[in-house]
Amino acid sequence: MLNSHFCAQVSETPLFSLDDVTVKFGKTVALNQLSGTIPAGMHVGLIGPNGSGKTTLMRALYGAVKPNRGRIKLVGEPLDSLQPHEIATKIALVPQNQIVPQRVKVIDEVLLGRIPFLSAFATYSHSDYDLAAKALDTVGLTGVREKYSDQLSGGERQRTVIARALTQDTNCVLLDEPTNHLDIFYQHKVLSLLRRLAPNVVTVLHDINLAAKYCDWLLMLDHGKVFASGKPHEVLTESNIEHVYGVQATTIHHEGKLQYCFSVNNDKEKS
Repeated sequence: MLNSHFCAQVSETPLFSLDDVTVKFGKTVALNQLSGTIPAGMHVGLIGPNGSGKTTLMRALYGAVKPNRGRIKLVGEPLDSLQPHEIATKIALVPQNQIVPQRVKVIDEVLLGRIPFLSAFATYSHSDYDLAAKALDTVGLTGVREKYSDQLSGGERQRTVIARALTQDTNCVLLDEPTNHLDIFYQHKVLSLLRRLAPNVVTVLHDINLAAKYCDWLLMLDHGKVFASGKPHEVLTESNIEHVYGVQATTIHHEGKLQYCFSVNNDKEKS
């Protein structure tokens, strides 16, 4: 049964709380009366098919989309009471679509993560440069710090943006499809590092196997509602996957984690 209410009792103060959140674009309802919490201190994955509301929910969590109805709170504080620069000191963002800067050195782009913390006319400090250098080392880009952004591969570009978010040094990192342009090695490297480095991580993922391996908690969205929430093994059941994604899943166990093989029943159309 579809469920627009989800809750995780893992912390007295959740990372995000949502009360009757509805988002519409014209006549299209992207999010439909969501109420509940996103837990703190975890790597939370937002999963679901295209059009299920994942990116809209992500954008609402950092204030880029204003709900038509309802309210979102960040660690108990109403999100709509915060100015954009205040949100940027609390939440670092890795968006899905990047604007590639022209002739900007990698180190300078990564340092942009410190902008929310600078006062007017201030320059970067030694600690700012240290944070940027550490972030570049974390994502494996120390060797290209003096290159220009337009000289990078797609995977290097994505890791540069992740390094900028890490340089922001916030308690919360939101990532919208961060593994899109990464090869297999860096898909796993980045997700494993994020799980250890950031206290709170919320990630939109299309890959169910990556979500099962690296996330502590999942929200499975379908048609603008949360269909299921909980630990990966609770959410990623074969019946849930078939209902939401329209594919048949076979569960396997690998290194203590659930992983899935998929097949399509050509005689059955996804509803």
